[in-house]
Order: sequence, then structure tokens, then C-alpha cells
Amino acid sequence: MEYVTAVPHPRSEAAAPARSGRRSLAVALLCGALGAAVALLATRQRWAEGTATVAGGTLPLTAKGSDVTGVPAALAIVGLAALVAVFAVRKAGRLVVAGLLALSGAGIVAASLVGASDNSALDEKAAQTTGDTSATVAALTHTGWPYVAAVGGALILLAGLLALRYGRLWPAMSGRYERGADRPRRKARPVDPERPEEIWKALDRGEDPTGA
Repeated sequence: MEYVTAVPHPRSEAAAPARSGRRSLAVALLCGALGAAVALLATRQRWAEGTATVAGGTLPLTAKGSDVTGVPAALAIVGLAALVAVFAVRKAGRLVVAGLLALSGAGIVAASLVGASDNSALDEKAAQTTGDTSATVAALTHTGWPYVAAVGGALILLAGLLALRYGRLWPAMSGRYERGADRPRRKARPVDPERPEEIWKALDRGEDPTGA
């Protein structure tokens, strides 16, 4: 009894990397763009709140993410720029940009987690409000928005890791859009000397109507 061994079709083997490249590209674009949007949104929300003691009672104070730290918002913009730049470079340049994308996401995660327990921004507001440089905030509480920003950073980090792993399979910017690329010259069409309008059209196109 003879056994027949199935041989993979060469075309299917060649198409597998292309499919992986398309899928990873779609996931990276989605994660990078969504992560940057989430991080930017989270930094505009209230991260901490408390009260400062003033004459006659207490004053409620709040601090947004941008008051606590500007790192997540700045790195989210860097991550977006790196996500776009991945398609403008090739080979080693793509690896460098992908690494920058991943580091941006990691930086957002770290800064957001540190900011989740930070109270210096509210203490500074308390000092400004009361006029006492040693004033601090009482009844301090934190919201969940720093962790939302960390999730956004994690998505950007994932996009960077995908770019490092599969970036070589992704398409690059077309050469015709690069500086210095020569455009193919159009071949001049024959012009009927008996028709003046064709001569004028040829001149408008920058062609020599004489065919010389």
C-alpha cells in the first residue's frame, strides 16, 4: 500500500507571509491610533481631587492628567508621528522608528502609573490658593483615568512590537513620492500639421510638434 505525502503548494506558502503582513499592519494601525486617542483623552480628565483648608472652611481642588504630568500626552503625539513614519522608511530605519513607537507606549504606561498616586499637583494648587507654601491637600482621592491612559500606552506599545516583528512585510511609501525621483516622460504623440489646434495642444504639453 502506497502513501501519498501532501506537498504544500508554492503559491500558498508565498501568500502566508503576505497575509501575516496585512493582518499585523491592520492591527498595528488600529492599536496605535486608538491608543494615542485614549491617552490624549485620559490626560484631559480629572486624575485627582482633594480639599485645601482656607479661612472659613475648605476649598475643593481638582487636578487633570495634564496638571499631574505632561509625559503621556507628549509621548502619544510622538507615537502617532512614529506610526506614520514607519511607512516612510525602510530596513534599518523602519526598525529604529518601530523601536521609538514601542518606547513611546512604554513611557506612557510608566508615567501614567506613577501619576496615579501623585499628589504634588494638588499640593501646588493648595499652596497657590491659600498663599501658604507649606499647605497640602486633605481628603485626597484619585480617579481611574491614569489607568485608562496606561491602557492607551499599552496599545501603542503593542503597535510598536508588531512593527518590530512584522514591519519588514509592510509596504513602504511609493518611490514616485520620494524627493528626487525621476518621473517617466510621456512619449510625444504625432501631430497633424494640417490641424493648428493639435500643434497648440502639443506646445501646451511641452512637446515639440515638429517631432525633432
